[in-house]
Amino acid sequence: MNPLTIAKTMAKRGMLAPGPPAAQVKQLTALKKWGFGLAGELRQAANRSPKTVAVIDESRGATTYAELLANSEKIAVILREMGFGPGDRLGLLARNHVQAIEVMTATSAVGIDLVLGNTGLAGPQFAVVAEQQGIKGLIHDDEFAEVVSHLPAQLPRVTETELAQRVEATARPESLPVPAKGGRTIILTSGTTGTPKGAARKTPGGFGPLISIIDRIPLKAHDRILISAPIFHTWGYAAMQLSMALRATIVLQRRFKPEAARAALEELQPDAMFAIPVMLQRMMELPSDPAARSRRKLRVVATSGSAYPSGFTTKFMDEYGDVLYNLYGSTEASWVCIATPADMRRHPNAAGTPPLGTVVKILDEDGKELPKGETGRIFCGNELVFDGYTNGKTKDFVDGLVSTGDMGHVEGDLYFVDGRDDDMIVSGGENVYPIEVEGLLAEHPAVREVSVIGVPDPDFGQRLAAFVALTEGHELSADEVKEHVRAHRARHCIPREVVFMDELPRNATGKILNRELRKHFA
Repeated sequence: MNPLTIAKTMAKRGMLAPGPPAAQVKQLTALKKWGFGLAGELRQAANRSPKTVAVIDESRGATTYAELLANSEKIAVILREMGFGPGDRLGLLARNHVQAIEVMTATSAVGIDLVLGNTGLAGPQFAVVAEQQGIKGLIHDDEFAEVVSHLPAQLPRVTETELAQRVEATARPESLPVPAKGGRTIILTSGTTGTPKGAARKTPGGFGPLISIIDRIPLKAHDRILISAPIFHTWGYAAMQLSMALRATIVLQRRFKPEAARAALEELQPDAMFAIPVMLQRMMELPSDPAARSRRKLRVVATSGSAYPSGFTTKFMDEYGDVLYNLYGSTEASWVCIATPADMRRHPNAAGTPPLGTVVKILDEDGKELPKGETGRIFCGNELVFDGYTNGKTKDFVDGLVSTGDMGHVEGDLYFVDGRDDDMIVSGGENVYPIEVEGLLAEHPAVREVSVIGVPDPDFGQRLAAFVALTEGHELSADEVKEHVRAHRARHCIPREVVFMDELPRNATGKILNRELRKHFA
């Protein structure tokens, strides 16, 4: 990336503001010594702004960057005493709280590969993931005692309470050696169709990835940022990285509750919020209060992780203001496109445009680029595209660009996602994308949430099945659902099956679990 572009963006976001020369030298020295991973980002922030509050969480209150670094280094000592060293693989099963960040930064400093466990996994499934990822030990929140009981008895494990006690009893080291190779963070894919796979995140090689995001999403140095997205998954983890780079104050709530999150926007006055789409959907189900805009400092609501229901972005901005930025990406590709409020005012369902340093192409089955308006496979390239899964498998690559697994098209200057490349079904000889029918049904006032999938059909090969959760106080029959589709779409788009549910099954990152829905037709 052009150094002038980097400097201009950093200046625009307040990152080059004057400060004590000695602190600035220490800051740059830390980045040169430790790199741009979590260990380096924490140290640059602690050296430049030691008294700045790094994290506010529900149990511990405020923790400064100096205190965060001290605790992180103590945990590094504890991990070494437990026998963990560079290249070893450790598991972390934790919700959003300050100790989880301390563990993440400690493993990075020691050179340990950290596997972030999904808090939504059941015990037997977590045991399978732990075995597949080859973890040699585990740190976990107290509440997950039953989940971890499914692991082998000989696997070392430490609870959050035990770790806190050991930190209290441990002296901070005078210094820590820099590992020859920094520890990797392994993030599990969503696992909506099977067992989650591990994807190791690349460590940034410089300021480029940061600039790609903050050029488009107007975060600033020293912002206060509420991270509601789980920090064990890509978007919450990215929010944590960005916050440290900006020397921002991170606000954490252990578990997301829509009432508590909305209250925090006034009580704690964050400048920005990072969330996943279903969280905003739940917040919008609360009683409307547009006057609250004037009582908030909220400038940015940044989301990623799954698609919004058709038209939702407009409704959200009407309630909360034009503050919504949506990143389309994946664990494997990191970011692909970012939609700004202006983009979504023009086209509510737009994925936006590629940020700086990002190449996106729509390709056909032969790997040739398609013209605007034609639907094809989405491929992406940037500095943080993954190198492959930890099991040795990978995604499709074409000329250095990785497949996102989605179909999409370009309309004007905006990109649109049309569905998963393996979601398209052929019913009676017609190609059907379930997302098109989902979007139509999501706009119906009686529909709270909906998922449309393909299921086997003896006559047509496949048929559409719609799973619908109704808005409280509304009624809708299966025939009315079909008639609504018939009135607006071609005959082959009409779902043959309509299943009503109180709530659609989702994983901990808010994605609908289609494998659970398919069990209805097993």
